[in-house]
Amino acid sequence: MTTESSPYSGADRSPGLPAGGPNPPTQPDPAAGQSLGREAWRRLKQNKAAMVSLWLLGAITLACLFGPYLLPWGLAEVDWNAFNSPPSLTDGHYLGTDANGRDLLVRTLYGGRISLSVALIATLVSLVIGVLYGAISGYMGGRTDNLMMRFVDIMYSLPFMFLVILMMVVFGRSILLIYAAIGAVEWLDMARIVRGQTLALKRREFVEAAHALGVSDRKIITRHMIPNAIGPVIVYVTLTVPKVILLESFLSFLGLGVQEPLTSWGVLINAGTNMMQTAPWMLLVPSVFLALTLFCLNFLGDGLRDALDPKTR
Repeated sequence: MTTESSPYSGADRSPGLPAGGPNPPTQPDPAAGQSLGREAWRRLKQNKAAMVSLWLLGAITLACLFGPYLLPWGLAEVDWNAFNSPPSLTDGHYLGTDANGRDLLVRTLYGGRISLSVALIATLVSLVIGVLYGAISGYMGGRTDNLMMRFVDIMYSLPFMFLVILMMVVFGRSILLIYAAIGAVEWLDMARIVRGQTLALKRREFVEAAHALGVSDRKIITRHMIPNAIGPVIVYVTLTVPKVILLESFLSFLGLGVQEPLTSWGVLINAGTNMMQTAPWMLLVPSVFLALTLFCLNFLGDGLRDALDPKTR
């Protein structure tokens, strides 16, 4: 009677294998070998609130960009038969009209263009100035750091509204002036954040290795300091955009923002407060768009903070 031998028994068994046969293959870690960007994106996709906010924010942005071209009414076009008309699907004014007979949906979408553009451009200005200023201050240290941070303290002490009103008086009212006024203030927080990150990074081994290799200070700042501090910066940018939108809306609400025929969400909300009792849709429509955008940006900022935080991995 013959018996079949195991393929891993006797001389056929490799000396490195245990008697019970080869070890079963282990499942690879899906996060292993991935870049930081792909790992952050994978973690962000697991946050349902952040992903819903991302898609909703994209929908609002596309609606503001292309929606007015799909509607039958223009920005300043007046419907002489519909003054303070409530929302209706029959006359083409889907969200009603304002006190001057202009379509409220079209004006809200155009206002979204202004509010979002102010937020993006002012945030970009604060990002460029704040990141470079904070990285240089934290890396140089000593007297240079002290002087640069004292200048930041002086800028903090200036009242924001006083600065804006002064710029309005000197240069006149302009949408570009709003970009400059908001961007000239918002970079201060960014500079402090990047400075703190740079102080924590400047004593790390890779910076000392770059010094030993003779890398210049400019390249160390641009190629080592700023890229390694980009995680908190991205999170703060997503939280700065809603803050800038609120600032622009507040300035427009006070009459210091955009002027006719342009409009913004703040201008529309200001006009809606005067018609709250007789035409509540004039206040509700721009307020809903503004609130949804702010909620989406805040949820997205929280999701990015969790995705980019190495302590939660």
